[in-house]
Amino acid sequence: MSYHAGLAAEDAVARHYVRLGHRVIARRWRGMGGEIDVIVQSGDDTVFVEVKQSDTHAAAATRVSPRQIGRLFDCAGEFMGTLPDGMNASVRFDVALVDGTGRIEVLENALMT
Repeated sequence: MSYHAGLAAEDAVARHYVRLGHRVIARRWRGMGGEIDVIVQSGDDTVFVEVKQSDTHAAAATRVSPRQIGRLFDCAGEFMGTLPDGMNASVRFDVALVDGTGRIEVLENALMT
């Protein structure tokens, strides 16, 4: 059940970013070190989005572990190799929290490098 809830949360977050005018460029992008849930383009910025779903936003936020952040950074570096500006590309790391009612809270630039 949690697998399907996670997929539904990712779908909702992707739609949320589209409503804000972003373009989804990848979903569940898999690199050698793991997976990035949603990747969007916002102007010249590439935004890597980690989606967490739980009963509350606070509970969802606790599910972002240091190990997972490291894997996300590794995957993002791998993905950046596919961008025209490569490692010099302008990027941001957001965390999107989805509660039990489907309400989305996006923490922009939540993961600083």
